[in-house]
Amino acid sequence: MTKIPDIIASSAQNAAENTAQVAAVVTVLNSLDAMIYVADMKTYELLFINDYARKKWGEPGNKRCWEYLQTNQSGPCAFCTNDKLLDENQQANGVYVWEFQNTQNGHWYQCRDEAIRWINGDLVRIEIATDITDRKSMEQELEAARREAEYLAGTDPLTDLNNRRVFFNLGEQVLKEALRFNCPTSIIMFDLDHFKLINDTWGHNVGDAVLKRVADIAAATVRTADILARIGGEEFAILLPQTDLPQARTLAERIRKAIAADVLLINNAPIGVEASFGISSCEECGELTLTDLLNIADQQLYLSKKHGRNRTSAHQVNP
Repeated sequence: MTKIPDIIASSAQNAAENTAQVAAVVTVLNSLDAMIYVADMKTYELLFINDYARKKWGEPGNKRCWEYLQTNQSGPCAFCTNDKLLDENQQANGVYVWEFQNTQNGHWYQCRDEAIRWINGDLVRIEIATDITDRKSMEQELEAARREAEYLAGTDPLTDLNNRRVFFNLGEQVLKEALRFNCPTSIIMFDLDHFKLINDTWGHNVGDAVLKRVADIAAATVRTADILARIGGEEFAILLPQTDLPQARTLAERIRKAIAADVLLINNAPIGVEASFGISSCEECGELTLTDLLNIADQQLYLSKKHGRNRTSAHQVNP
């Protein structure tokens, strides 16, 4: 698929012969529900802005990009991405994606920046900025819910992970976000294989030490946005916002292998443990509840146990 920057550069270079093509590209850019502008990378002169930008920021006049789009700026923005768009030979090095809160209107934007060649051969920056203020608001609400849950003593005292109550409180927020923004959501469940044997052989103090070690391994592997909890005796669950099934499987396998490779020394005796995993994932969660997804993940966990343990089973939910 041809990229928009390629179309612009190609069309600009042949503008004399391809006026209709240039006009068509501009029409497309003006129809997008995102701010698009092109600025010279040396002078910061605005070379193109689309209609969306004009509606939000007005006519640019002779303003440079930092004068037009930001406020209280006495020079080029300290957060300008120009230096991230070129390699050591001053050649374009691909797309740079970042998020930013605009200083003029306070809105959050996801920006896709790229260096391309303009009509005269100079390097310019094209930026496509999509308003993600609603998504950020949901993320902030989730973070507020997370802090409140922690304040309500929702931490498992043995592992220092979230407990079952926190898992469900935060999980409902994640599913609301998934439904609103049509994002995939996944759940990983896992528990330790033959854990009763460890307790019976070594005692519950050793069993607790094993649970703590496994919790530490999982906590060191999950991402910041993931919600890891101990939901039962030796049962753990991870809620994965904006995560599809392949991504969830990759994370589950990383944790499973790390647990299997670990050895805990108790009185100089090595103790190893393995775990079985189950995954449920929905691309469009619809009316699914957190309990629904957890039950499906639990069924997949049972399949892993049935087929030999120390493995991962997964199911893609299609409501």
